[in-house]
Amino acid sequence: MHIIPSSKTALLLSMWVFLFLAAACSDQRSDAEKALEAARQAAKNSYQTLLDGHYDQFLANRAGGDSLPESYREQLITTYKQFAATQQEQHGGIRSFNVSNARIDSTQQIIQVFLMLNYADSTREEIVVPMVEHNGEWKMK
Repeated sequence: MHIIPSSKTALLLSMWVFLFLAAACSDQRSDAEKALEAARQAAKNSYQTLLDGHYDQFLANRAGGDSLPESYREQLITTYKQFAATQQEQHGGIRSFNVSNARIDSTQQIIQVFLMLNYADSTREEIVVPMVEHNGEWKMK
């Protein structure tokens, strides 16, 4: 005796098989690939805070930035403001940036994230942002 499944049953069975395969294949990235992506995103988010003028948040995105003496924090924030003013004066400001690459440096236990800064005067500059994992989060070194 052969049981021929109804079209509804076949459809449900096909959907379950598809969902099972999709779940099994959904995140086959290695730990290194996951770390690279997390560091890329953290660097991008950090520099977005700088671009938006949130200098205190930019500092908070540095490893150990939350445990600096107040006088040093103020000096760093002043330096960030001066950097933004200099970029505005020399290039019309930073208009956008994008992550161009990221590499793991296993000897220093950091991930180097390469950001391309795009200036208003159409010039570009690539910078390297060293990222470290700090208390479960990726922070600028």
